[in-house]
Amino acid sequence: MQAYIQQHKNRFISELLDLLRIPSISADSRYKNDVRKAAEFIREKLIAAGADSAELCETPGHPIVYGQKIIDASLPTILVYGHYDVQPADPLDLWHSPPFEPVIKDEKIYARGACDDKGQVYMHLKALETMLATGNLTCNVKFMIEGEEEVGSDNLGNFVKANKEKLQADVILISDTGIISNDCPSLTSGLRGLSYLEVEVTGPNRDLHSGMYGGAVANPINILCEMIASLKDENKHITIPGFYDEVVELSREERDEMAKAPFNLEEYKKDLNIGDVHGETSYSTTERVSIRPTLDVNGIWGGYTGEGSKTVIPSQAFAKISMRLVPNQSPEKITELFTKHFLAIAPKSVKVKVKPHHGGEPVVTPIDSVAFRAASKAFEEAWGKTPIPKREGGSIPIVALFEKELGLKSVLMGFGLDSDAIHSPNEHYGLFNYIKGIETIPLFYKYYTTLSKTEGR
Repeated sequence: MQAYIQQHKNRFISELLDLLRIPSISADSRYKNDVRKAAEFIREKLIAAGADSAELCETPGHPIVYGQKIIDASLPTILVYGHYDVQPADPLDLWHSPPFEPVIKDEKIYARGACDDKGQVYMHLKALETMLATGNLTCNVKFMIEGEEEVGSDNLGNFVKANKEKLQADVILISDTGIISNDCPSLTSGLRGLSYLEVEVTGPNRDLHSGMYGGAVANPINILCEMIASLKDENKHITIPGFYDEVVELSREERDEMAKAPFNLEEYKKDLNIGDVHGETSYSTTERVSIRPTLDVNGIWGGYTGEGSKTVIPSQAFAKISMRLVPNQSPEKITELFTKHFLAIAPKSVKVKVKPHHGGEPVVTPIDSVAFRAASKAFEEAWGKTPIPKREGGSIPIVALFEKELGLKSVLMGFGLDSDAIHSPNEHYGLFNYIKGIETIPLFYKYYTTLSKTEGR
């Protein structure tokens, strides 16, 4: 298989660049046609790779691409999940090259979606092609690639519930996570959940002259900032009553085991160009981004932000806030607790609204399962090193739904790096990681089939 991959390496890269040129931004309705174009691209390439069939499944939003290759009904079936939509590219002026004109520099592909998730999804298509071309496909495979992951997967849940028979499988394989480093591979064993919402603070019924009214009328921006600041105490502990009630504290032994994963704090700070790290007291940096819940402001606006000056007290101020959650925390409950608290701390001088957007359940995957061990063996053969189990700070809300509706566990076999700048300007994905992923994925199929035969599914 490696010979086939090396022989077709340049084409594999060229095809990915074509996909990256499509601005499939699901959050912006102006790109609706481009999102569909990306879905069509995936469907066509699934057929070209050797799938028996591939189709666009319509939803009230963006279509889901479904495809399959069934070689023997008695063999295990792997369901590959991923997404072809991408985050908005703003702020555009911080990109070193246009976000949808991919360039290769320093052995990395720079483009929006290069790592999250087009590059990682496309590895699976090329892995399928490689296995079929070399006679190494050992089990059945189904693909479910959606176009709304970056906006909460609102329609995927209904699709899953309505298509349980079509989606029957033994395990779900996802590459939308990362590894510790190219020298230290890892497998994701847990993901944080998410509660995402927007708040609105309204003061006077119109923008006011700050000289005539300043000091007498509440400024919604000032009030909003004060309210947000009060959501954490001096130890960076979230102050919402009941927020930590369901949080599972890891034992000292578990935390010590986590600490064995390589992490260089000075390199971390240098990469981000920061003087020091910041976060909840008594927890390490790696713990803060994996096993602890968070609350962060993702956007804040109001008043005049154009060129020059305009001295006004604005009528309204807004913020988008996300809370990453850990096992046992319910996004619905946390959203309710936040809403109740935020309304309670608002002064009478303003009116406050809280608008929930989307959320997702936290997930912990068993590291002793057949699928996890098959993934570990695949990494060990391809990389020459046994991967380290690692919890990640991000969220893939649909993983919990898969388990609830399909009864299937997921194996999170990602190949990105923390430095790939996903969701940020200058997102990139290493050519090494892209090609190495195509080499590793077929090995997962091989070991999963073998272990399933000897130990059951």
